Amino acid sequence: MSFLRLEALAKTWPDGTRAVRGADLEIEEGEFVVLLGPSGCGKTTTLRMVAGLETPTSGRVLLAGRDVTALPPSRRDVGFVFQFYALYPHMSVEENVEFPLRCAHVPASERRAAVARVVEHLGLEPLLRRRPRELSGGDQQRVALARAMVRKPALWLMDEPLGTLDADRRGEMCEFLRAHQLEQRVTTVYVTHDQDEAMRLADRVVVMSEGEIVQVGSPQQVYDDPATLFVARFLGSPGMNLLPGEVRREFGQAVFRPSGSTAPIPLSTLARAGPAILGFRPEAARVGEEGSLAGRVAVDAFHGACRYLHVEGLWGRIAVREPPARSPGSGVGDPAQIRIDPARTRLFDLETGRRLV
Repeated sequence: MSFLRLEALAKTWPDGTRAVRGADLEIEEGEFVVLLGPSGCGKTTTLRMVAGLETPTSGRVLLAGRDVTALPPSRRDVGFVFQFYALYPHMSVEENVEFPLRCAHVPASERRAAVARVVEHLGLEPLLRRRPRELSGGDQQRVALARAMVRKPALWLMDEPLGTLDADRRGEMCEFLRAHQLEQRVTTVYVTHDQDEAMRLADRVVVMSEGEIVQVGSPQQVYDDPATLFVARFLGSPGMNLLPGEVRREFGQAVFRPSGSTAPIPLSTLARAGPAILGFRPEAARVGEEGSLAGRVAVDAFHGACRYLHVEGLWGRIAVREPPARSPGSGVGDPAQIRIDPARTRLFDLETGRRLV
């Protein structure tokens, strides 16, 4: 039996806006699940309904087999960190972190040990005597994290908890969150629009769009095998290359002919013939002396560990991931032949946008 279960969970605002449209989701005990999607997709509203801070219009929330849909947050045994820190202004950092343990009547010696452990991991020791007003936004967010993680509730709920931190600190906090969660084995639901955070943290990623769950899977599954065009575009920086065209069968071989090009792109399986969209990641293509598509390099973007060439042709523009060293003939304006790995292509329905299996 799943530890956290959402059954047809929905939320409609008074103006008629449907924020969440019948979400069904099962999360196992000890899992780290990330709700990922753009702003306004319903991920925070979903989290707030799980926390008890929003009342669902319909549907149920079950935690450890118990229906908690109508229960207040105080009776759900959850620890949460939201975008707003909500620290107690009259308390020091140490008192803020310790507060949940005091409420739970944890003995003083255990409180001190638990606080010391979490503040050390989060680098808060020099700030323990300060008040929230004396802290930067990033430091306040770290204190809010420490307060949530100092105890072991049934469920951790986190909404963009690293959003105010700089890139270096965010990376450190990702490592800490994952290590601490694995150590404590507390079921965690984490909301973010940052796909890098999602990929680094999640056991499973729940991709949301316009109030609906559109795909659930491991980070690699949702990246390699997007279920819809939305997921294909949203995941990856840049996202998946998408070419409209037609699948044909020629001499017993499935090929794809992009619109604006007569050159066939081989496919690894005999797919159904007809209009479709071909998708492939930038790393599934190479620029060389031979290839299915011919164009010219429009952009040469150096990213340190790799280089992205954006190649334009009658079929549109394609991003190709290359090694960081510039190869001959890969400068802006140079002609380019693109070779695509057939095993790493994906096909999508032209009308529905859904993946064709």
